[in-house]
Amino acid sequence: MAAGKRIVYHEIEGRDGVYYSLLGLLGLVLAGGLAAAWRMEHAGHVITGMSNQIVWGTPHVFAVFLIVAASGALNVASLSSVFGRDIYKPLARLSGVLALALLTGGLAVLVLDLGRPDRLIVAMTHYNFKSIFAWNIFLYTGFVVVVLAYLWAMMERHQAVGRFTGAAGMLAFLWRLVLTTGTGSIFGFLVARQAYDAAIMAPLFIAMSLAFGTALFLLVLAGTCAFAARPLGPALVGRLQRLLGIFVAAVMYLVAIQHLTNLYAPEHRGVEYFILAGGGIYTALFWLGQVGLGGVVPLWLAFHPAARGRLAPALAAAAAAVAGGLAQLYVIIIGGQAFPLLLFPGREVSSSFFDGAIAAYSPSAMEIMLGLAGVALSLSLVAVALRTLPVLALSLADADIDPHCRGPAKAA
Repeated sequence: MAAGKRIVYHEIEGRDGVYYSLLGLLGLVLAGGLAAAWRMEHAGHVITGMSNQIVWGTPHVFAVFLIVAASGALNVASLSSVFGRDIYKPLARLSGVLALALLTGGLAVLVLDLGRPDRLIVAMTHYNFKSIFAWNIFLYTGFVVVVLAYLWAMMERHQAVGRFTGAAGMLAFLWRLVLTTGTGSIFGFLVARQAYDAAIMAPLFIAMSLAFGTALFLLVLAGTCAFAARPLGPALVGRLQRLLGIFVAAVMYLVAIQHLTNLYAPEHRGVEYFILAGGGIYTALFWLGQVGLGGVVPLWLAFHPAARGRLAPALAAAAAAVAGGLAQLYVIIIGGQAFPLLLFPGREVSSSFFDGAIAAYSPSAMEIMLGLAGVALSLSLVAVALRTLPVLALSLADADIDPHCRGPAKAA
């Protein structure tokens, strides 16, 4: 932040036609998702691509992506409050709002996809503390409370409240690490699934959250600044671009460790061959989607000297990271279920119930509509917040937030 300059926040204004058209489009997507959920609720999940083998389908891919990205989107605020990077302070409010919106969208998809959403009250009042799912209810609701308190501390003009911003930021930083650890542990604790059973799932999901959240934040920030005609400096773009590259590299490193470790263990070689070589669509999504689009492309666009600080390559890197992240979660969630359970290691098992067979799955239009509705809900909440609350700074030009910055190559 520029020395001696006060950050001025203001609601986005003007272009009412474009704004309400965007809300209307998002509302149509949301209505389609609700209609799809209603149809699945009344006809049963038999009309979807899911089965007794694939019980978590495409809506879960969207839900987990949004929940994980919510934790990472808050990282921009943490850089300011926890790590003392004042240049990110003008972005902190938007970071908190986006985190809450993404979590809300992800949880909405999750509740509507599980079936019997009317029994949600039972899950919220009766707990089995031996289940990681029960713990996650506290983690998700606690995250909402903590981030709301964090936003209040940042936006409250009274100094008595504002002085707690650092403490609230530290609590939010620690809480989101625990939340993402809990989400990753859902898969890491499922010892019956060979594709999941690994302690590295927790740190992998933390790295994924940072990459996905930073990518979505960059896309939302650029879109908002373009709509509101507010300057966005190349130095700030370069910093976010570099952060995205670092987080994507961390994800790729942990993915490599995960698969190398599984290849070393004989009991996991079957599922590793399935994912890496013989899994059809899952193998293609792993190499082309997760590794290529979600790894190599963002890394090249983030660290190539000619792309540093330029908005178009930064947005392309962010979009590629989002697409690759969805592919990665599709491989983890659905590919992990498609591989058959190993009920009796070292024995050949056959029966009339598809034991030992690869499960088939094709996502239905209703599942995709429900997943997209979660994205639409998140974006709608962000749009309303930007219109009604002083969330975004009036200027993010380099001279207004960091006059000593010498360009986008400065370290993040």
